[in-house]
Amino acid sequence: MSPSIQGAHAGKARSALSLVIVQKLSLSYGKKALFEDAALTIGPTDRIGLVGANGTGKSTFLKILVGQVHADEGSITFRRNARVGYLAQELQTLAEGPLVDAVLSSVPGRDSLDERLSVTERLLSEATEEAEQLELAATLAELHEERDHFEEHYGKHRAESILLGLGFQLSELTKSTSQFSGGWRMRAALAGLLLQDPDLLLLDEPTNHLDLPTLAWFDGFLKRSRKAMVLISHDREFLNRQINRVVSLEVEGVRSWTGNFEDYRRLRAEEAERLLASQQKIEAKRAQLQAFVDRFKAKASKAAQAQSKMKQLAKMETVEVHRERATVGFTFPPTSPPGRDVVKLSGIKKAFGEHVVYDGLDALLLRGQRVAVTGLNGAGKTTLLKLLTGELEADAGTVTLGHNVQLGYYAQHHADTLEKSRTILEEIMELVPDKPQSYVRSVLGAFLFSGDDVDKKIGVLSGGERARVALARLLVKPANLLVMDEPTNHLDLDSSEALIEALEDYDGTLIFVSHNRSFLDTLATHIWDVRDRKLVPFMGSMSEYLAKLDIEAKERAESGQLNTSNAPAGGGKPSSEKERKRLEAEARQERSKKLNPLKKELEKLEARIAQLEAEQKVREAQLADAEFAKDYGASGPVFAAHREAAQELEQALARWEVVGSEISALG
Repeated sequence: MSPSIQGAHAGKARSALSLVIVQKLSLSYGKKALFEDAALTIGPTDRIGLVGANGTGKSTFLKILVGQVHADEGSITFRRNARVGYLAQELQTLAEGPLVDAVLSSVPGRDSLDERLSVTERLLSEATEEAEQLELAATLAELHEERDHFEEHYGKHRAESILLGLGFQLSELTKSTSQFSGGWRMRAALAGLLLQDPDLLLLDEPTNHLDLPTLAWFDGFLKRSRKAMVLISHDREFLNRQINRVVSLEVEGVRSWTGNFEDYRRLRAEEAERLLASQQKIEAKRAQLQAFVDRFKAKASKAAQAQSKMKQLAKMETVEVHRERATVGFTFPPTSPPGRDVVKLSGIKKAFGEHVVYDGLDALLLRGQRVAVTGLNGAGKTTLLKLLTGELEADAGTVTLGHNVQLGYYAQHHADTLEKSRTILEEIMELVPDKPQSYVRSVLGAFLFSGDDVDKKIGVLSGGERARVALARLLVKPANLLVMDEPTNHLDLDSSEALIEALEDYDGTLIFVSHNRSFLDTLATHIWDVRDRKLVPFMGSMSEYLAKLDIEAKERAESGQLNTSNAPAGGGKPSSEKERKRLEAEARQERSKKLNPLKKELEKLEARIAQLEAEQKVREAQLADAEFAKDYGASGPVFAAHREAAQELEQALARWEVVGSEISALG
């Protein structure tokens, strides 16, 4: 029997303060039970972090809530008219056509509202009876009012604002969605979801395709929202900032905890200690009673007491302590040291068609460094790692590995290139045919593949399991240089934390790309910022580098500089006071050259918007007059003018917001 998904009529009093109530939910796949009599209540302002190991059913639970997966038993009760938005890990659908139109079309009700407006306008133009004309004119006025409200909350200018926040450029807003890569299409789907502003937001690893600047914007956007949310994320810091409650999928079932992820860990550890202490106390008492029974049950003088103790034993409660799931736990083996210069890149040029990624890139990676490669999406971070590892060839220049460098490379796409017809054991043994099977099994055991699990075919594994196999490949062949591209994608939070801990103790050189702030802040000792087809190096942590960028941005704003290209090379200071004044004067002149036309355009837009709004008020007052509406000869042109002005007003407001943003960016 599938679970019932009910409206607010059932259990209305019980759900008055709840957005969603889940009761007695059960789901099994063969012998594996994911959920058994699970219960959960989601309030209208709950910000829930859904945590659990890979394979425990986190993504499945979200799919049950949106009706994509049907449980075997149970019920789900939603508050009347509750709107739910869902972002899956993998893109499912995205409307074709211009980007901003695709995002607008994701809002439910837009198409039906446009259709109702069109039909009502047509009926009014065809109506001959005065009473019918009056009724249709009133309906049309109501529909226009509804449309204005709709545009205010879900209109084009808001859609454009969200798309710009998610990293799209102004020139890309009219570009067809089919021209974007998978990662950017995921961003577009996320933009549509944020535009909908649902009562309950279900997000499954939403940060996987976001670079650091976009992640910061998204982080702030979510924090400003007061709506309910269920979030799955492997980024501990992001999770902690966003949630006020944790729902954990434990061996004992679905559990709920107040607070963020750190609170959950502390509370669960404290509960485990209390349960263990209670169990030990009861077991000590049980042993004491049993010892008395064993000693005196055969003695007549003590038989009654022994019998009493036996009854006490039978009535004693039992305490179930936590049964923790196995988690990934491993260490990278010791490596032999390479030479001082691990990798040298000289004069690297790389282009894809007309798109130039690098032009004259020089860089040097030294022994022991831990370098985080950062930059906007599309800047060339992954391309750099592929050049460094030989997966891509440069169009010009050289990549030179140093003396005794043993390279290990993990990229998120490697998990998808494993041979699906092989078993896990065969996939790893193929790398080290000279090693005994027992050695490979021990490595796989650290990644939670033990016993018969190693005989599973790669093709039947989940994304998280394939990621663990790809990571295991790094351990069977020790490398003193690890190159890693988004290594925590597809890993659960515990596995991600285990990888961070293992890399903290790794004795080799590390270069990586990651959007996971926990990963970045814990591991990076150097930053390579991919910018303007080259690298900007920085010695320090990611937090220190971001703080430096903030300071530079404030200094540029104060001195009137427009962008980083106006700053002296390397972020240093001008060589003299005269030089500083010259640079500031040039920056002010350049700023005025761009700012003045924008200000004039903004003034014209504001005047035109005010004029349009005043004219619309006059028309709306006319259209609200029943006598006027009867005279279609007079009201028809007013209706037409109202429609045309509404379109022009929408375009003017959108352009006004864009120009305002450009002026703000110029300080």
